[in-house]
Amino acid sequence: MSAATLSGSAEPPVPATGPAAPRASGNADLSAWLAVIAGAIGALMATLDISIVNSALPTIQGEIGASSSEGTWIATSYLVAEIIVIPLTSWLERVFGLRRFLLIAAALFTGFSIICGLSNSLPMMIAGRVGQGFTGGAMIPTGMTIIATRLPRHQQPMGTALFGSTLILGPVLGPLAGGWLTENFSWHYAFFINIPICAILVTFLLVGLKSTAMHLDELIHADWLGILGLALGLGGLTIVLEEGNREQWFESSLIWQLSIVTALGFALITAGQFLARQPVVKLALLRNRAFAAVFVLGLLVGAVLYGTSYVIPQFLAGIAGYNALQSGQIVFLSGIPAMMMMPLFPLLVTRFDLRAVVATGMLVMATSCWLDTGLTANSDGSDFVVSQLLRGLGQALSMLFLNQAAIASVAAEDAGQASGLFNAARNLGGSISLALLATLQERRLDFHRWTLHEGLPANDPAIQNWVSSQTQTYGGGPEGLGAALHSIDMSVTRDALVLAFSDEFNALFVAILLVVPLVLLLRPLPKGHHQMAMH
Repeated sequence: MSAATLSGSAEPPVPATGPAAPRASGNADLSAWLAVIAGAIGALMATLDISIVNSALPTIQGEIGASSSEGTWIATSYLVAEIIVIPLTSWLERVFGLRRFLLIAAALFTGFSIICGLSNSLPMMIAGRVGQGFTGGAMIPTGMTIIATRLPRHQQPMGTALFGSTLILGPVLGPLAGGWLTENFSWHYAFFINIPICAILVTFLLVGLKSTAMHLDELIHADWLGILGLALGLGGLTIVLEEGNREQWFESSLIWQLSIVTALGFALITAGQFLARQPVVKLALLRNRAFAAVFVLGLLVGAVLYGTSYVIPQFLAGIAGYNALQSGQIVFLSGIPAMMMMPLFPLLVTRFDLRAVVATGMLVMATSCWLDTGLTANSDGSDFVVSQLLRGLGQALSMLFLNQAAIASVAAEDAGQASGLFNAARNLGGSISLALLATLQERRLDFHRWTLHEGLPANDPAIQNWVSSQTQTYGGGPEGLGAALHSIDMSVTRDALVLAFSDEFNALFVAILLVVPLVLLLRPLPKGHHQMAMH
């Protein structure tokens, strides 16, 4: 569920003319591709671990003694930490050097994963999840930095396709992987699985990236106002969005306090723009209309990606009676088009206008949401197959090309900052989507429930006969009558919940349509920008 990024520097982490820069012609060597694969693996782990605990959450809560409301922090704590660190990544790259920074992040991510897997209490689990979020989030924007600095321009679409696919696959693979591991082994393995993956990641980083000098003087001259502002602003905003519905929004003093903290954080970020030598968040990038359009479109792609991954399992569990693994299999269907699109992306980017492809992707996503507005109480996983495949296709077209648009819309030295902002936009869009969808579901459920009840007049002879019959079925007398009325209410509530789910998909459909015109602001790739390396 994240938002912003870092300022550029006079000395970017990997100079465009330095030894690690991509060659103007020729193809990247094996070490460069190993570095790109490492970046994709890191991003996949980080995005997958956002949702891998969702299907195992009830089991985890029971074993560590957490209540249902407390257990939500197992997911939320990771998201809050990740949202805060993503905008700091470019600065941290400059401080430690890209390879050293990623090796530290991978090693710490492994350690925090082990802490989560060994947790026997809620505080221990939350500490591990916060650590995972900080170190995992640091590996998301660096993938695009590696592509921009280690691959020649004509091969960057291939790297972008690989990286973009992992960003789509992570959130949809998480519930499936977590459900399968929990059902067949134990919830602990949802965390322990990161150990061998991190071992592969570290090996690829050592081979694929060259060591660069640290710039510890950046710590002295850092924009500490902006850094503190990010922690307070983005952390506070994420918690407000996550907890707002449960706390009844501004009826809660906690939400008021967190909102004040959030406002203070953003004020500090703004102050850093004027007072710091190098602001940690380069807000000037958003003055670029092309990049601002990419940012907003990224918000919507994240909203659909994370929002549907949240809504669909809820529907399948509450209405169709699916277990976690079955729900995860339906969610994963949207990842299939992403895998199929990966080898086609380098061809598409050279032959089609970026704006047309992004618009097509957004409209396909809108269509997929519209198909799900006709849900009924008899709907099950089969009713989501077509919409999920369409959703995955739309997300793949949009995400892959928006990744390319993010880099193309800024100067080369701002590639890291642009990647951080774009990835933060996607996660922040997911966080906003989850909060708004939860609120919408609750309010529309109440609305439809009372509307349906009003459509059942107590003096209707047919209804009276049915209640009388059900009363006798439940044993007669006051207790039988109470059971019959409860049965009616349960049936009405079920139908109202189905209508509320349909309203959520309708809201996503409308939101996508509203932002589609922004594709006109995107900057098309110049002719010859990418020449295929397959000649």
